[in-house]
Amino acid sequence: MCLRSGVGAAIFLALGSAPSWAESPLTVEQVVDLALESNAQVRSAEARWTSAEHQVLPNLVPADPTVTYSNVQSRPNAFTKPADVSVGVSQPLQFPGKGYLQAKGAKRTAGIAWLAYQAARRDVRAQAETAFYQLVLDRALFAVGAENVTTLKQVLEVTQTAYSTGRVTQLDFISAEFNLSAAEQQQTQLEVAIATDRANLNQVLQRGPEEPLDVDGRLELTAIRSRIEDLVEAASQARQEILEAALTAENAETAVTLAKLEYAPDFTLGYTYDHFQFAAASPDTVHLQFHTVSVGLTMPVFAWFRQKEDVERARADLEAARSDLRAIRLETATLVTNVYRQADLAYRTAVLYRDSLVPLAQQGVNVALVAYQGGNIDFTTLSSALQQRNGARVTYLQQANQFLAQRIALEQAIGRPLPR
Repeated sequence: MCLRSGVGAAIFLALGSAPSWAESPLTVEQVVDLALESNAQVRSAEARWTSAEHQVLPNLVPADPTVTYSNVQSRPNAFTKPADVSVGVSQPLQFPGKGYLQAKGAKRTAGIAWLAYQAARRDVRAQAETAFYQLVLDRALFAVGAENVTTLKQVLEVTQTAYSTGRVTQLDFISAEFNLSAAEQQQTQLEVAIATDRANLNQVLQRGPEEPLDVDGRLELTAIRSRIEDLVEAASQARQEILEAALTAENAETAVTLAKLEYAPDFTLGYTYDHFQFAAASPDTVHLQFHTVSVGLTMPVFAWFRQKEDVERARADLEAARSDLRAIRLETATLVTNVYRQADLAYRTAVLYRDSLVPLAQQGVNVALVAYQGGNIDFTTLSSALQQRNGARVTYLQQANQFLAQRIALEQAIGRPLPR
């Protein structure tokens, strides 16, 4: 960004100057990278995503088999001299397709966890950028205020000289002194604001509030070139909440199928080996070893009370998920549209002040100073010119910061960064 006036250039240089509390300034990209690497919210979401991924495969594996060993008809006690030694194995199995559908649901749940992780990265990126630009804004306001204090000191000297020669009243001198004191007090407030901004940014970076931190203070304004329609379409395809709602709707649809499959029976396969110890105990006095294979299945006797209710519940959940998806899509489209308009307005306002109003206000101050020294205007007119110049500078910085904040909010609403 190139400012076109001498005052604007002074602001630009002040923004780019490195403060005394750090050695090398960080760009906004570097701050974001540090935040994404160290922020506990991001790491927590990543761990939850990893946990969800490890819950997919178990759905494809059947339940553990059950092995039984029996001493049948042991006379002395339960452990010695049995009439029959029996070993059995039973394996429960779900109706075919249930495990596959459950695994698909778990995979979608893992996808939702991944989207939550991406949303956490998106939100932390926005937090870091917002805290970064707030620190930049207050530092820039401090630089503008410092130049205003310098000018007010010059005005005080001029007023004092004029008062000593009887060309102006004592009221002018008192007013100049008052304006200077008020401006110096405002600088003290901005120093506290800068310290607070630095602590907030350190918090996003998982650092102590008083740790040294320097940032690159250049405010670069780049207009958003995309159309609203394109941004809304991009948000519908990229915003994490929309994708999460879509996966939740798919899971709800699968849940309806699974609920219907509760009417289908589950199976149990069994195998038993009997070794009779005495011929008299065996059904066949010739053979003492026997093998038995069994197949069992569940009977949905209470389907009316259980499965029917599960199906109705799953259908209601599906309708809720679909309604949520429609709502988040409409909400996103509205949010993107409104934020885009606010960002565009802030950009055009900032450019107007930067290129036109700030230079005009500076010219007004230069003319007013000369006119006041020549006795052509009163002190009130001079003060008004100074306030106009200072207000124009502050408004420019605030509108520039507002544009950047709205751009960040727009990226957050879309779900991905905009081209720079």
